[in-house]
Amino acid sequence: MTAVRQDAWSAEDDLILADVTLRHIREGSTQLAAFEEVGDKIGRTSAACGFRWNSFVRKKYDEAIGIAKAQRQKRSYSKRQSSVQPQVAALSVTDTEEMVYRSEAFSEETLSIDAVIRFLRQWKGMVHENARHLKLLEKELREKEEELNDLKFENERLFKQVNEVQTDYRVVNDDYKALIQIMDRARRLAFLSEEEEEVKSRFKMDANGNLERID
Repeated sequence: MTAVRQDAWSAEDDLILADVTLRHIREGSTQLAAFEEVGDKIGRTSAACGFRWNSFVRKKYDEAIGIAKAQRQKRSYSKRQSSVQPQVAALSVTDTEEMVYRSEAFSEETLSIDAVIRFLRQWKGMVHENARHLKLLEKELREKEEELNDLKFENERLFKQVNEVQTDYRVVNDDYKALIQIMDRARRLAFLSEEEEEVKSRFKMDANGNLERID
């Protein structure tokens, strides 16, 4: 069993998808058949190929698609002409017109039914592919929401921590200012005490020439 790829589409994958799909359009085949062929070549599901074609690649090849459809119509007309011409000589004009009308009516009806069936199958595959892609997006969204909630919780925790640090800083700063004021006041008091001590300490010289302190 071939493994189904889940990696991103490369430019080479897109080129193969475009080339095969345009060939099927020119040859009068269906896009579903093209997607199945591409899936076998590059290891992807036909639904994934259809989704890639309709969502991205097709927009880049609008002109090429128009040319391929014109070539398909020309080829289809040539085939009808070649199948009718050998019988024209043996039939009357009325019989020929009736046969062509019935042949075209039958092929158009058959083609329409086949086209509807293939379209519905392709659409079903695209729906499954979109559903799988939607589940992946929903899972990613849930993960992002959980990550966002974790970040909100962490932000609240850090905000509280910052407020606590700011409160502690204000308390420490106030204590520091009060300590500076106390130290400054003590320094001034010590300086005044020294000045008073110097003023109180007076000396005089006695008759023998010695200094004695006067209280």
